Amino acid sequence: MINFRLIRHLWLFLAVAEDQNFSRAAKRLGMSQPPLTEQIQALEQSLRVQLFTRSRRGAQLTAAGAAILPAVRKFADQLERLELAVHEAVAGHAGVVTIGAITSAMIDVLPPLIERFKQNHPLITVSVREIDSAEAIPALEAGDIDIAFARLEGHLGRHIQSLPLSEDRLAVALPKDHPLAAKESISLQALADETLVMASRDVSPVYFDYLVGQCKASGFAPRIVHQVRSVSSQVAFVSCGQGIALVPTSMGKLAPENVLIRPLHPEVKVVITAMAWHSEHKKPLVEAMIDHARQDLQS
Repeated sequence: MINFRLIRHLWLFLAVAEDQNFSRAAKRLGMSQPPLTEQIQALEQSLRVQLFTRSRRGAQLTAAGAAILPAVRKFADQLERLELAVHEAVAGHAGVVTIGAITSAMIDVLPPLIERFKQNHPLITVSVREIDSAEAIPALEAGDIDIAFARLEGHLGRHIQSLPLSEDRLAVALPKDHPLAAKESISLQALADETLVMASRDVSPVYFDYLVGQCKASGFAPRIVHQVRSVSSQVAFVSCGQGIALVPTSMGKLAPENVLIRPLHPEVKVVITAMAWHSEHKKPLVEAMIDHARQDLQS
């Protein structure tokens, strides 16, 4: 029998854990604080552990609360997927394809692919969630997503297959008044004494290691002063005078006025987006979307 009371309590626990404050969580949930506090206390009594420590600063997770948080987050995500599947079935739709994608893929590669897919599969719901590149493989292996669109290349695991969708040339993002800004192209060696803003290794380990390897092959270890969560954040940090960055050339269209994008010479190419899927999770809809992507590459 499904324990709906426990499910509700877990939803409330997740809200307080995310907001780290009972008042803010209650406001977001559209309820008053006393009932929220009472239900969290009921959950703690049911589990026989204290989940939060209360103070003037808010609500901090205890060791026990932090330990169960990842599982509760995954459970909440699975409930959302179940709710969507039920809703689509009631509406007469034939199925759901769940996609995990990095932000740049959602802007560039994904919209036209989804549009063409929907033209041929009008009764299929495509559900997209934002992920980091580092989350792609674990999410595919766990079955949390059907397809990933992320910065991925090389050997990704025994059952993970991938298809590179877009490549770009590396460029240097630098302030307009930087001495190297006068050059039409820049060599990697010229960056040996510069401070760099890099996309975090936690977000995209393959991409990070590749760039560090390129620098070392050019005779220097990069001086990394900031690791950020996206390429757009790299450009933002450059705009704030926090260093320079190695970014795809296509970022030029998003650069603010005080940031210039200069190509590298000789040319260095990187995979911007690859499509990945679990070969053992046989799903006709996933195969259909892979076929669409392959056709787009051939056209």
